[in-house]
Order: sequence, then structure tokens, then C-alpha cells
Amino acid sequence: MNPPTNISAQTQNRKADHIRICLESDVQSHQITNGLERYRFIHSCLPELNHDDIDISTAFLGKHLDAPLLISSMTGGTEQAAIINQRLAQVAQHYKIAMGVGSQRVAVEKPQVADTFAVRKYAPDILLFANLGAVQLNYKYGLDECLRVVDILEADALILHINPLQECIQPKGDTNFRGLLDKISTLCSKLPVPVIAKEVGNGISAAIAEKLIAAGVAAIDVAGAGGTSWAKVESERAENPLQRRLGRTFADWGLPTAECITTIRAIAKDVPLIASGGLRHGLDVAAAIALGADVAGLAMPFLQAAATSETAVAELAEVLIAEITTVLFCTGNATLYQLKHSSSLQRIE
Repeated sequence: MNPPTNISAQTQNRKADHIRICLESDVQSHQITNGLERYRFIHSCLPELNHDDIDISTAFLGKHLDAPLLISSMTGGTEQAAIINQRLAQVAQHYKIAMGVGSQRVAVEKPQVADTFAVRKYAPDILLFANLGAVQLNYKYGLDECLRVVDILEADALILHINPLQECIQPKGDTNFRGLLDKISTLCSKLPVPVIAKEVGNGISAAIAEKLIAAGVAAIDVAGAGGTSWAKVESERAENPLQRRLGRTFADWGLPTAECITTIRAIAKDVPLIASGGLRHGLDVAAAIALGADVAGLAMPFLQAAATSETAVAELAEVLIAEITTVLFCTGNATLYQLKHSSSLQRIE
């Protein structure tokens, strides 16, 4: 498949716009939160632990992580994105945490930019996720294109991001979602790596998660509301007043991250679950784990750090790890397993 050059250019320009807008404009949700403020940890003033013995390592999709952290999917396809992805990958390798890249559609349309995503050379051991929009399965993408993006990254899994609201607002968005679940199911049965279903900031409900799991999806990334609003991002790129109005109207649309975690975990006890959407520090990460997530993803904090320097990314990782460890220590839990199965987190009525 060789899309017209103008389509490739549009996709590449969109990637550059997204980085610029996220770094320069206020595109955070303000009326809706991630829902984690409704919970608090019960402090233990006598943890009966040696801080040095606390272990925040875990495993996800069969791969070891030194901390339950995912650098969430963000970017690729431009010179600036290549620098950002390299910095993120090198830090992910050092701290043995997971990483996803942004949508690789541009690399399919314009193979010469594939190297901006190809971070395996900087991170030979990490859990690494390729990424495509699920809706592209209705726009002539299939197994070959999915295999191509997995191969570019030498990825351990493929994220299919599901973004109906963003596509409604995005100039020239792809809005045919009819029959998509069956195509996802077919892909899951044929792709040699696991498929992760991910929203982009509006959340996945328990009912939809149940359908995705039945279709063969190996893991769910809830990507709930409360963080970056892609409706607001796309309103900044609007080509007409209608798109701008839509983006502003739906700026706070979606399901809070905490609600997504608890409702999905209630109907799927064992599905590997990623919590993302408005997580900003290690306390959020620990709360998400305590609610039932296995790994927590952060995007905006890592993007801001990576736009500065690799050192800034490393400093952020250090802080997040210290914050998670402090939560375990001050709740009397030595491991993430103990935290998840404790009653350390309580809902505030």
C-alpha cells in the first residue's frame, strides 16, 4: 500500500502539531478529573519494614519490569519526535520500565520516517509497544501493516488505540467504526504478538472491555479522562468554527480513570490492565495499582521532560520510583502484590 504523498505529509504535519500543542497550550481537562482524588491511603506510622527491602518490580505480558511504569504512547514521525523517543527509550532501558510509541501510521505511509520510531537499538531489553489506530482496519490496513509496525520496533505487543471522539473533531478524521470489533478479533487471532486495546483519554467502559477481551485482546489500557484532552488538542488544530466548537464542547468528555479501573476489574479479574489518563506522580501510580491496575502509564510528564533533556527524563523516573516506594513503605506493604491485596486504599465518602 502506497498512500498519496499529500496524505503522508498531512499525517506527518499532524504529528508535529500534536507535540507543539501539548507542550505550548493548555489542553488538560479541567471539569473532569481522573477520579483518584476520591481515594486516600491509610497511613501506617509503624510499617514494620526496612525501606531497603521494598520491591516495586512486577511482570507484564510475561516480561519483567523494575517498576510498574509505562512511558505511554506519544509520538514519532518527525525529527523532534525522533529525539524525544530516543531520550525516552534510553531512560526506559536504564530503569527497566515499559514504553510505547505514538501511532506508526505515518511510518506505513512514509517508510523513510520509520527510524524515528525504531528505538529498540537504544533499549534492547525493555517491554516495547508498537501502535496503530484501530479504525485504520476499516481504511485498508490489515495484518501486513500491523506486522510492519511491529517489525519496525521489534515490539513485544501492538497497541490498537481507539479514538472515536478525536476522529470526530480531527480535520479529515476517520470516522467509520462499523464492524471494527470483528476485524480486531481477526487480527488478534493472526498477529504473532499480543494486542493491547487503548483509548486516548476518554476511557474504556467495562462493557466495551468485556467485548474486547472476548475478541482476543490480551490487555486493556483504560486511558481514562482527567488528563490531556485530545478534543482540546484537535480544537487547537481546527480548520473551521465547527471543529473548534466541537473540541471545546467535548473537552471534558469521558470516563474517569479510576472508574475504568474498578469497573473493568470487577468483570475481568485477571486481564492485564494498564491505568493511564491524568496520572501525574507516583502517588497516582500507587493508587491505580491499589485499585487493580497492573501497570500505570504516564504521557504528558514524560513528554515535557523529554522535550528538555534525557537528564530530565531520568530525574522524573527517579522521582516516580521514589514516590511509589514511599507509598508502599508508609502503608506497610513490601510489594505491589501486597499493596493490591491490602485494604490500604480507602474511598472518601
